[in-house]
Amino acid sequence: MGTEKKLILIGASTGGPGHLKKIFTSLGREFKTPIVVAQHMNEAFVSSFVKQFSDELDKKVVLVNKREKIVNDTLYVCAKSCKFLKEHRELFLEDAIFCKSYFNPSIDLLFNSALNLVGEYKILAVLLTGIGSDGAISLSELQKKGACCVAESEKSAIVYGMPKVAKELNKDIEILCLDSIIEKMKNF
Repeated sequence: MGTEKKLILIGASTGGPGHLKKIFTSLGREFKTPIVVAQHMNEAFVSSFVKQFSDELDKKVVLVNKREKIVNDTLYVCAKSCKFLKEHRELFLEDAIFCKSYFNPSIDLLFNSALNLVGEYKILAVLLTGIGSDGAISLSELQKKGACCVAESEKSAIVYGMPKVAKELNKDIEILCLDSIIEKMKNF
């Protein structure tokens, strides 16, 4: 039997950059599971955000602004709304060219595109701090399909909007503070 394929998805908005930095610096070099991040941010600022992570982390960091193959030991940051695509047993992330969303990138689009991966991949989806509800419905759908889903607690969220809506939509979504989310990722 082959090695289990794993994938971590993270959605974040207001307060997210600081939380993401804490997560990624805490995971350590031995952490190999690919991570895909949809952080609400103006597309003009995403490249400097990714460069900062590239400079600070001992890990390959990819700005997704074209089709990218998903491989282990890599952190992917969406420049704009992205979706997963399976092709010849390989997994890719690509621009969702026709996505109409108030948010850049759309967390719901990213999470929804992972629904058909549940079962083939062991998925951990995390919804962090942020205003509004982007990601809440799709996090609930991922949980119903069998993915491990976590929303950040009010205790550690800078803005308890998106995680609160996720909790209200689906009581089975696990609620954890940021430090516990980091531990959950390490043990994933």
